[in-house]
Amino acid sequence: MTVQQERVNTAVLKRLLRYALADKRKLTIAVVLLFLASLADVSGPWLIQHFIDHHIATDDYPMAAVGTLAAAYVILMIMAAWLRYLQALRFNELAIDVVQTVRKQLFEKVINQPLSAFDYVPSGQLISRITNDTESLKDFYVQVIGTVLKNVTLIVVMLVVMSLLSWRLTLVVLCLLPVVLGVMVLYQRKSAPAYRKMRDLLADINASMSESIQGMSLVQLMRQEKAFYQQFSALTDDHLQAQRSMVTLNGFMLRPLIDLLSGVALLSLVALFGVSGLELIGVGVLYAFISYLGRVTEPLIELTQQLSLLQQALVASERIFGFIDTRQQAYGDDIQPLTSGHLACEQVNFSYDGKQPVLQHINVTLPHCGFLALVGHTGSGKSTLASLMMGFYPPGDGQILLDQRPLASLSHDVLRDGIAMVQQDPHILSASVRDNITLGRPLVSSSGVALGKEEEDAVIWQALDTVGLATQVRAYAKGLDTLLGSGGANLSAGQKQLLALARVLVCKPKVLILDEATANIDSGTEQHIQRALHALRQDMSIVVIAHRLSTIIEADEILVLSHGEVLERGEHRQLLAQQGHYWQMYQLQQAGEHLQQLEAESLTETVSEAPVSD
Repeated sequence: MTVQQERVNTAVLKRLLRYALADKRKLTIAVVLLFLASLADVSGPWLIQHFIDHHIATDDYPMAAVGTLAAAYVILMIMAAWLRYLQALRFNELAIDVVQTVRKQLFEKVINQPLSAFDYVPSGQLISRITNDTESLKDFYVQVIGTVLKNVTLIVVMLVVMSLLSWRLTLVVLCLLPVVLGVMVLYQRKSAPAYRKMRDLLADINASMSESIQGMSLVQLMRQEKAFYQQFSALTDDHLQAQRSMVTLNGFMLRPLIDLLSGVALLSLVALFGVSGLELIGVGVLYAFISYLGRVTEPLIELTQQLSLLQQALVASERIFGFIDTRQQAYGDDIQPLTSGHLACEQVNFSYDGKQPVLQHINVTLPHCGFLALVGHTGSGKSTLASLMMGFYPPGDGQILLDQRPLASLSHDVLRDGIAMVQQDPHILSASVRDNITLGRPLVSSSGVALGKEEEDAVIWQALDTVGLATQVRAYAKGLDTLLGSGGANLSAGQKQLLALARVLVCKPKVLILDEATANIDSGTEQHIQRALHALRQDMSIVVIAHRLSTIIEADEILVLSHGEVLERGEHRQLLAQQGHYWQMYQLQQAGEHLQQLEAESLTETVSEAPVSD
């Protein structure tokens, strides 16, 4: 293990302990119960030693004294068991509280990450961190901390009692401790890389499962079941090998080695007793020491075994804290609501990786209630420019202004209330129609007053009517309370986009961005959406990314992008008159639509001329 890794582990361990110290009252109660249980536990051998040396050795058995010792022994053992049960409950409560706190913190950080953080991180790895890694913390607080405190307390109390009985025998036992500590340090250094590899492989396994299940239709359509199975099998085999290496290490360095050291210490005690004789060491004292040695050995073995859980918790915590400490989505401090949908890009450049330029020298101005269209081939930078307008990514150079203010200066609420997007593949929740549209947001009137349920439903119905989904939703037995399937399974691709558009319209932003939102909509619905957009332009600015040029004929300005640069710009008729790149795109689409129309007419004539069979 490198010095840097040791520093990381130490810092992570201190951070984990700070979570436990957050509830000092609960921790203090657990530690006090633990100390009392240890006292009750070590008192048993001391009572037996007293009985051997003072009664068996002298052949004196008074019934009152013997009965008192027996009753005291039974009571102490019952008290020890009961106190351990109580302290175990306290540590479990403490662990559950910490796990819930960390899990909430992690999820809060995840959903507030900038989108760039998700560009190269599979969703399965994030799920593994939120579930598996946080669960490892529970084992740390219940098993590791609880066991360490219990066993350290027990060892200290036993050593004190043993030193009171015989300091010579105590020195023999103390010689065992440094050797065990050396074994523990060596085990920690050997096991850390293996546990880190196991955790990484487990995250890869979760990511592979998540991607395979989410893309099941693609896997089966491309007949790649065998390839994905082989990939998953390779990951699980690597994980198995990592586990086997840990089992081998545990099997050698944990109990067998500690048992060997314990046996050496036991032989030393017997040898010392044989040399010294009864005059220096009584039989009862020897029995107590042999009993204590067994009780010291077992805690040492438990402490060494907990190192495996400690390593798992440290590796998991490194991953958790690494994500918690990453940069969050940055917003400004300007809390003044937007007064207009004026949007401007000034000399905007952008690159995802800092090497390959995606956008270069973008200059565009969208006035309030204006209509801007972005067109171009796949990969030309249209969606990237829309993401920059949404504030998902900061521009590399230049600036974006919204309502004459820098986008970076706007607060979270102002930015997200003022500008909204309907994406090409919108996400539909497994919830009711109402919840899918409101997303838990309280709807307010133009004056900022929260709407009642009936008023809220009226706004939702109006939005559904605007996008053309009201008739379908009214046909549902439960109306707005109808539950949509997982991911909107009972909605077509076009209906998902319409629902996503209604989701935006209920809050009436100042700027609306449609990223290929009409790609999966038929011509009739497209005309309906065009009429809706024409009405919406009275209140908001609109940016439309479209491959179907018929959607953007009425745009105030059309930007033709190519390889991240503006190739042409102007109105629809101006661009056609230039007979440039836009004109070529328009002619190709017109020809394609004409061919589709001819095919449809030919099919209709064929069906109508077909003879009717009896």
